[in-house]
Amino acid sequence: MGKVYLHTVVDTYSSYAFSFLHVSKQPEAAVAVLRNEALPFYSERGLRVEKVLTDNGREFCGGEGHPYRIYLTLNEVEHRTSKVGRLQTNGFVERFNRTALEEFFREAFWRKLYESVEALQRDLDEWLIYYNRERPHQGYRNIGRRPLEKIEEYLSVLCY
Repeated sequence: MGKVYLHTVVDTYSSYAFSFLHVSKQPEAAVAVLRNEALPFYSERGLRVEKVLTDNGREFCGGEGHPYRIYLTLNEVEHRTSKVGRLQTNGFVERFNRTALEEFFREAFWRKLYESVEALQRDLDEWLIYYNRERPHQGYRNIGRRPLEKIEEYLSVLCY
């Protein structure tokens, strides 16, 4: 397969995560997880994504014609970037990546030899269902609740 990159979006309110595997770090691959997963998920629930925080990688940052920048502008999403050399600024994604490594990737590569990115993505998608809908999160925000549970609680408060 060669190198595979994990493009991840993590909701800082609930820890709900979206991940897309790709063989490049091109802006179009970084846009794909937003376009195909994150924005539709929130739109279906009547929620608007207002801001996105990324590192300063070339897949996210560039001139006026940069695909990631254009996509965010078209969807009226503000783009913020983390401080250089300050990984903790985007700690939600860093923590998710560590959890994905420990709970999914190490186990998946130990059990199975993947011949395609698509096969690995299918298994990652199954694990993400577990991560977002079944696995209790112990952090200070969720306090034992699942990410989807936290979003549903928020939506129920909005309805009143």
